[in-house]
Amino acid sequence: MSEQTFTYTPVATVIGGHTTPLDDYQGGTEAVIRLNPDFPEEVLQGIEEFSHLQVTWPFTLASPTDVELHARSPRGNPRWPATGTFVHRNHRRPAQLATSFPRLLRVDGLDLHVTDLDAVDGTPVIDLAPYFPQMGPRGTVTVPAWPGEMLDHYWDNHNDRPE
Repeated sequence: MSEQTFTYTPVATVIGGHTTPLDDYQGGTEAVIRLNPDFPEEVLQGIEEFSHLQVTWPFTLASPTDVELHARSPRGNPRWPATGTFVHRNHRRPAQLATSFPRLLRVDGLDLHVTDLDAVDGTPVIDLAPYFPQMGPRGTVTVPAWPGEMLDHYWDNHNDRPE
């Protein structure tokens, strides 16, 4: 199989919100997803009827040298089992891409005001769409216990983060 390279032009940029990557306390921070100014406003027509978006973005603060192609314990915690690269959802995967599901608060022209977006200020957005629950997982969703333990405080309000 030959290696393919993909080039994307971002459709938007994250304005505001988090200024540094965080493992937890991602909740309650508002940000703007500002679409490129060359798009007509009608590209967002009807999006205000949706409560959540699906946003794809690159880990721009990561380096290709951060990629780890081996099994390791999540967050380096030995209480959690060593799992392979594609079992993690962090920047250490080869494509260094993330998908988030922020809540849409309002639309103002080409600005999508959102909360609970875990990308940092200045992050380019590769793609976005409204979230359709009908396209989410089908059937029973199962996960081991460790993600629930690890992410117990992920969406806690950023103002409640201990110093």
